[in-house]
Amino acid sequence: MGTMTEPTPAPAGAAADLPAVTGDYEYRVLTLPRHTPGAEVRRILTDHAEYGRWELARVRLYAGGMRRVWLRRRIIRVARTA
Repeated sequence: MGTMTEPTPAPAGAAADLPAVTGDYEYRVLTLPRHTPGAEVRRILTDHAEYGRWELARVRLYAGGMRRVWLRRRIIRVARTA
């Protein structure tokens, strides 16, 4: 399985290991090494989408084969009733 750093900043964001919030979305960045097979990457992304309600925001494939994937999900704000 690949190295995953989660949660991290938005695509244009600063460096911190906290969930980044921009607008109505929070972002999570996954870093997958070049040895990770395509089927494993697909499984990881599918798990995040199904169980964490994340959607694919951006993918960067670097020259060495490393993949960096940005996932995002909408922040649900709850209105106070009392």
